[in-house]
Amino acid sequence: MKIVVNRPRCEGHGLCEEAAPRLMHLDDDGELVLDREEIGDADAPLAKAAVRVCPVAALRIV
Repeated sequence: MKIVVNRPRCEGHGLCEEAAPRLMHLDDDGELVLDREEIGDADAPLAKAAVRVCPVAALRIV
C-alpha cells in the first residue's frame, strides 16, 4: 500500500499530519512531506484517516 499526494491540490491545512504524524508532516514552508510512502498493515488505519480528513482530497492510497 502506498500514499500518493496530489501536490498541486494540497493546500497545507495539516489535518492529515494530525491524523497520521508518523507518516507525514508539513515542512517550514507548509509543504506536505511523506516520511514513508510505503504503508504497512500496522499504519494502514492512520493512512486511511489522513486520506479521509483531507478537505481538498489531495491524498489517496494505491
